[in-house]
Amino acid sequence: MVLTLCFALCVLYHAIIATERESVKLLVINNLSSGYGEGAVYDFARSFAKDGDEVCIRSTDGATDVRDLLEDATSYDAVVASGGDGTVATVSYSLAGTGVPVLPFPAGTANLLALNLASPMEPHALAKMVREGRTLDFDLGEMEVAGRRFGFGIMAGAGYDAAIMHGAEAGKRLFGPMAYLSAAVLNPMPQKSRFSLELDGRTVESEGLGILLVNFSKIQFDITVTHGNEPRDGEFDVVVLKARTAFDLIPAVLAGLLDRGGEFPDRTDALELHRAREVRAEADPPWRCSTTARPRASPRRSPRASCRAPPASS
Repeated sequence: MVLTLCFALCVLYHAIIATERESVKLLVINNLSSGYGEGAVYDFARSFAKDGDEVCIRSTDGATDVRDLLEDATSYDAVVASGGDGTVATVSYSLAGTGVPVLPFPAGTANLLALNLASPMEPHALAKMVREGRTLDFDLGEMEVAGRRFGFGIMAGAGYDAAIMHGAEAGKRLFGPMAYLSAAVLNPMPQKSRFSLELDGRTVESEGLGILLVNFSKIQFDITVTHGNEPRDGEFDVVVLKARTAFDLIPAVLAGLLDRGGEFPDRTDALELHRAREVRAEADPPWRCSTTARPRASPRRSPRASCRAPPASS
């Protein structure tokens, strides 16, 4: 089995640039299957719309590909991605390089992007932010698996992280962020692999439970995976999970919890940290890979990295 991970520098986020006196054409992509189905995006649309504005809402429950709803997105002043982090990443990756600004509307289970950006969660506050024209650019990652490319905004993982993501999928709507904790607890002895990492041409050999490519470092329960994090510098924090079991990661998790004020930089020997723009890895036994975005063709040639898992030894 061969898996490939690729990462690229792209623009992901702009707040919508608009003034109160201009009419605005706004396209809303609404993922009906995200989160708890609360429908807060409709409150956002009502709060945002002024005289002369056009607000177009296109919805999908998963049957319609999000990318099909974006075919004429360049004719709009801005696009609102209403859903979880996967929906936001899919919309942003699809529009990368077009110059169309994207507003991440937090309507998912974890909403990690909103957490990292300290973005408002309330729809009326988001509408106000749009009218004020606040803007921000940051990096977008790209992952390639068996020739299919995915964009991601927060992080991508291979190995134990991917196992947790897949294990939590069925319970996200019912249990919310606790589904991820449950998936981790139910898999205390994950597969351990030997692997070789090529980081911007530099080779590192190690063994562990997996790797994380981190763009934004804050995850569920306000845990920071890495101490220093800059999602606008064109590089990833490469985190190697060197622990032998899931229990060995507990001190690193506690350090991440205590590091909210920036006073606990150490992540213990369970994590090995690197930085790179391009990453290539080979693992044996093979790793499973995870990201929440949908695949698409790459919008342009870009800096990249790959992870290949050779056939498991007999």
